[in-house]
Amino acid sequence: MIDLKNKVALVTGGGSGIGKRIAEVYSQAGASVSIADINLSNALEATERINSKGGRTIACAVDVRKEESVAKMISHTLKNFDNIDILVNSAGNGVTKSFLKTSLEDWENILAVNLKGTFLAGQAAAREMVRNNWGRIINITSIAGLIGIPGRSAYAASKGGVIALTRVMSVELGTLGITVNAIAPGPVDTNLTSRMHTKETRQAYLSGSPLTRYGTLDELAAAALFLASKDSSYITGQTLSVDGGISSSGPLFAI
Repeated sequence: MIDLKNKVALVTGGGSGIGKRIAEVYSQAGASVSIADINLSNALEATERINSKGGRTIACAVDVRKEESVAKMISHTLKNFDNIDILVNSAGNGVTKSFLKTSLEDWENILAVNLKGTFLAGQAAAREMVRNNWGRIINITSIAGLIGIPGRSAYAASKGGVIALTRVMSVELGTLGITVNAIAPGPVDTNLTSRMHTKETRQAYLSGSPLTRYGTLDELAAAALFLASKDSSYITGQTLSVDGGISSSGPLFAI
């Protein structure tokens, strides 16, 4: 069993979806967890649920697009837990629109949350991790950053950027004791996918998946737990696709 006792984890986007489940699993493994979300009520609800089961979590509001907000998140975490050992960049946003119909506003907002937010939070947390010469950074990307999926121009660009950023971070931070990896989920049932995936999109994913199903939050969280553990100590700069084989199975049908 993976043990994260005496570790402090910071999870952005931790109030819902993938981030929330990762926060829960980290707490179950013994970590203290700072749950940050743009929706403070979601973060508070998540902390209350975890703490009622014996966990040790705190909540904070963050807008990962803004440097000053990210700085406050880091300060709040350090004030309560004195350290940051693990960062999960799970805050994300997306829309389903064709390339020709994607507006500049869509483009800028999605890249600001998904890519700029990963940069800002990753940089701020890494500056604290170097003090102990140890850290784990896990960036949540997407298979949309690996394969061409119709309707995902802005989203795919942001997630492809996260994959490239993960590689550079791993190279520069490795000698400082910090590993940096990414998880690329395939279709997983979350609030975001319920908004983004039409009936036709869902059928396309199911048809293109060797496992012919959507993934679960538990399956994503298990990958994040492994990458946060000592067992992953020789793994860095990698993108782990947790996608039921979709990224290996060939093209998806058009939406």
